[in-house]
Amino acid sequence: MYKVFHRTWWKHSKGWPNGLEPCPGVKHSIGKCYEEETARELCKEWNDNNEPGELSDKAEYEEV
Repeated sequence: MYKVFHRTWWKHSKGWPNGLEPCPGVKHSIGKCYEEETARELCKEWNDNNEPGELSDKAEYEEV
């Protein structure tokens, strides 16, 4: 089974270049599925329909 989620990869921090510090954010669930191909498709669909923004909010998946 695969868990599909999205999260940010940066946080605002004045002491870092461009004011952004690497920091994996909280995982926000998109869904679960049984096949890796389906997990990839869910990530692509979410990423195609949501701008990553300044903090690089993107979908990904993990096996559970």
